[in-house]
Amino acid sequence: MTVSSDEITPEEFLGGLEQFVDSFVIPLEQENEKIFRSPGLLYGENGGFSPEVVQLFKKVRSASARAGYFTAFCPPDIGGGGLGSAMMVRAYERLHHRYGPVYDLPYEVLSHWTSGPSFLCSHMQPELREQVLPGLIDGTISTCFGMSEPDAGSDAWRMTTRARRDGDEWVINGTKQWISNSPYADYVFLFAVTNPELQAQRQGGVSCFLLPMSAEGVAIDSVIRLMGDVGGNEAILSFRDVRVPATALVGELDGGFRLAMGGVSIGRTYNAARSVGLARWALEKATEYAKIRVTFGHPIAEYQGVSFQLAESAMDVHAAWLVALDLGERLDRGERAVAEMAMAKAFCVEACYRVYERAMQIHGGMGMTNEVGLYKGWHQARRLKIADGSSEILRRTIARRVLAGDLR
Repeated sequence: MTVSSDEITPEEFLGGLEQFVDSFVIPLEQENEKIFRSPGLLYGENGGFSPEVVQLFKKVRSASARAGYFTAFCPPDIGGGGLGSAMMVRAYERLHHRYGPVYDLPYEVLSHWTSGPSFLCSHMQPELREQVLPGLIDGTISTCFGMSEPDAGSDAWRMTTRARRDGDEWVINGTKQWISNSPYADYVFLFAVTNPELQAQRQGGVSCFLLPMSAEGVAIDSVIRLMGDVGGNEAILSFRDVRVPATALVGELDGGFRLAMGGVSIGRTYNAARSVGLARWALEKATEYAKIRVTFGHPIAEYQGVSFQLAESAMDVHAAWLVALDLGERLDRGERAVAEMAMAKAFCVEACYRVYERAMQIHGGMGMTNEVGLYKGWHQARRLKIADGSSEILRRTIARRVLAGDLR
């Protein structure tokens, strides 16, 4: 069963989603709190999430699939609900607002474009779709998105991974980096150069392939640990003479770059919504604390040094929410919204970062503790300033649109 736009209103969907998370997901995480609060149990020997955590992720995905939420934002042609971008913005904002950065499992409830069923599945060949799609839809298997490379991050056209045709097969060689979910993914959507001439002109020449992570020649070279974490969710992957059948091609030959940018666009929309929810959670925490924390005989909320920071944060959250929701509505109307997407991702993430800086300052020393959870949210906000297009790259996109006359 999958929830669809024909049978549910936004509030019904969001209310049902909250009820599912409250009744099933949160108790499951609380039962396993020791794992999620202990780095030695959270991560396995290779640096990725431990087998116990991976199984918990899978359990939540499968339960959500049975409840009808997991594929709600996937295309209808692969069995999804097709609820649209505006609803997606509302859903991710609601989840991150309600559960903040202190929980992990609630964010497995909705299929993420890099690891679960997504628009990319619509472009799979019939044989591949029959083989892979059922497991993705029911949450029992996952994927990763192999585009970034050591020297091809923001400028993805510089990728050097190559796929050459050899009879009925493709032979792939190259290295990928910053690949989320890859330490335990079952498949990888891999982007490789298939026509160097077109690639040099930045007119195409990149193709997408779906291949099992267990294929001969695929290796997880190392898990990337960020900002002091003892483990991580991203890894460096290498591909050495990996052979895949012609049916592994996803979409059109030499047309993979368009698919890759489609994924990045979803990521930017998702991160904008996520940032608003995280910021709203932090603002509420800071407001509550400011009312009860007393210094020199008064609650600190009575001092302008604190109340003005709350006001600034409230302005940031409100403006970011309007920007994110406007983007979702534009996308649902069929607009490309190139500038608006860059604006939304940059503004919402930076607003979130500012809110966490203020919230941590208002909490004083308590704001630095693991107990409160603000540091974990700040950690996420800082990473988001780089993920799916850095703030500088997004400003470059916006400036180009402005200089081209896009002054809406």
